[in-house]
Amino acid sequence: MKSKVLGLLGLGAALALTACGGGSKDASQQSTGAAADSALKGTTLNLYTWDGMFPQEVLDGFTEKTGVKVNYSNFDLDETMLAKLEETKGGDYDIVVADDYIIQLAIKEGLVKELDKSKISTYDNINPLFQSKFYDPENKYTMPYGAGIPLIVYNPETVKVDIQGYNDLWNPELAGNVGIIGNYRVIDGITLKSLGYSFNTNDLTQIQEAGDKLKTLAPNIRLINDNNLQDYLLSGEVGAAFMYTSQVTQAIKANPDLKVVYPKEGLGFGVMGSFIPSNAPNAEAAYKFLEYINEPEVAAKCFEYIGYFVTNKAAESYVSDDWKDLIVFPEDKISLIESGELIENISDEANELHNKLWEEFRQKTN
Repeated sequence: MKSKVLGLLGLGAALALTACGGGSKDASQQSTGAAADSALKGTTLNLYTWDGMFPQEVLDGFTEKTGVKVNYSNFDLDETMLAKLEETKGGDYDIVVADDYIIQLAIKEGLVKELDKSKISTYDNINPLFQSKFYDPENKYTMPYGAGIPLIVYNPETVKVDIQGYNDLWNPELAGNVGIIGNYRVIDGITLKSLGYSFNTNDLTQIQEAGDKLKTLAPNIRLINDNNLQDYLLSGEVGAAFMYTSQVTQAIKANPDLKVVYPKEGLGFGVMGSFIPSNAPNAEAAYKFLEYINEPEVAAKCFEYIGYFVTNKAAESYVSDDWKDLIVFPEDKISLIESGELIENISDEANELHNKLWEEFRQKTN
């Protein structure tokens, strides 16, 4: 995922898990499945998402299992993807993986096919923590593919502040020692959250108040970098950083002594979703792909590869020990998820004010 705001959702009901491939099937079901696979052999699945979202072994495994070739094309921004779907009227691509906020717009424009869940035998492996959210409240159109929460990470050897939340980033002892990502909705959002407001407020007075507070953070900011921010933390150029989930996992993998902070004020997050465009040329192959990547062992490989939180409950036990503490969300942090929010689309007026205040903040950090 590129420059994402990703994360986890509130606690849901317990999920009855389905093992990889499900239970036993009668002869007629097996025959039907074999016939479907045979019919798909030699066809092509057109996959459209960011670069580096699936390990090659998973794509090769899908081809080996189904005979369906994968044509992987990528986009740089969610908005690029939406424009392409609009241009093709929901055609050309069979599977798209994108961010929640843009999926909401694609659904509203009729560019997303309603899922026939009977064709996805592994559907019940999904963790309900990542379902029934603003972009697809009835889970009609999407399956989650990874979630993340931007978090604070710091080096306790060089930073003596006991950082527990967003407000601690304003501590004068961190002057010139903080790195942050460059997503204005996220950074403005954590400032709103530090004041007790919603990430998604449309109240211009609250947004202005947060913008004024954000400007006072400028003396503590060493750099704003949306890509590879973890490298600056690992090199010691900054002692503390507020980073995307994939950057957090890379940093901790490289230096386990770094400290990860789940901010006490509440979490901001987002979810990547997979969907079938409304006029997908090979929808049957798309269903097979969704079924395949939701198999527990396959899903575990995918989540370890992208470094985001696991959205498949059945896959958690297949995540390797090296990754489990990084991408399986900790049970003792569930209350923070419950008080957290997905970052949603807001009014044009609110967004314009966010942009104005962000530019003013950036000028003060130069």
